[in-house]
Amino acid sequence: MKRIAMLFLVALTGVGCAAQLQPDRELKVLISVDMEGIAGVVTGEEVRRSGQDYELFRRIMTQETNAAVEGALAAGATEIVVRDAHGSARNILPDMLHPQAKLLRDWTGGALGMMEGIDETFGAVVFVGYHAKPGTPDAILQHTMSGVVEDISINGISMPESGINALIAGHYGVPVVFVAGDQACIDEVRELFGDIETVSVKQGIGHPRSAVLSLHPDESSRLIRAGVERAVRARHEYQPYHLEAPFTMVLKLRNQDLVDAGESYPGVTRTGERELTYTSDQIMDVIEAFTRLR
Repeated sequence: MKRIAMLFLVALTGVGCAAQLQPDRELKVLISVDMEGIAGVVTGEEVRRSGQDYELFRRIMTQETNAAVEGALAAGATEIVVRDAHGSARNILPDMLHPQAKLLRDWTGGALGMMEGIDETFGAVVFVGYHAKPGTPDAILQHTMSGVVEDISINGISMPESGINALIAGHYGVPVVFVAGDQACIDEVRELFGDIETVSVKQGIGHPRSAVLSLHPDESSRLIRAGVERAVRARHEYQPYHLEAPFTMVLKLRNQDLVDAGESYPGVTRTGERELTYTSDQIMDVIEAFTRLR
């Protein structure tokens, strides 16, 4: 009798715990995937469609993406949108992608760019394959959106792609909870967002061009899966990334013709030989201006 009573108590306790730990009925996760920060990548040839090893690295890109998808599913995600966010935006192999993920390919030309698909219904954002901004020591294939951008700062903070994309997510009230990329990227992310879940898949050695010390793709995928699961489970501990309005963007471009043309954009002031400044109370106006000026 005592044994039956004990089992009944355990059953009741288990039900209570399950109720407390029950995940959200709907949990949408956006996974934005770049390519320069994938394990093993070290040269531009490896991430260009015409490159000799491109097919190899797009498979590894898809493998790391699947690891992130699996981690999100393990944490209770009910819908996952994978945003192919590199180059042509047609890199991830659809037939290799996890069947429970939806794949967003190609560009619309809109301001959301690498964050296309995001809205306020998402619960978390994950970045995979990300890289550092231009001029970062020991960084691999560092740039910001394109080779013409020397620097973009918003409210005095120099922004890598991770920062710009986190601001877009923050506009919709969604936190970035996990980032994977090279160590230089991870250092930038931690400076911007604080102590979020990250995985460094490789270490650059040298500047401005870097050799690479990389994890095996199976190991990078294992760490990404585990890290995404932890991060998505702990999503309520993270805050969306915001800056205080008004938002002032200072954009430095390497292309003189783009600077000359950019002076005609409404609200833009030329503040240097190759520098444009734009201010708005709306962060998405700033993102739109950045998209049109570069």
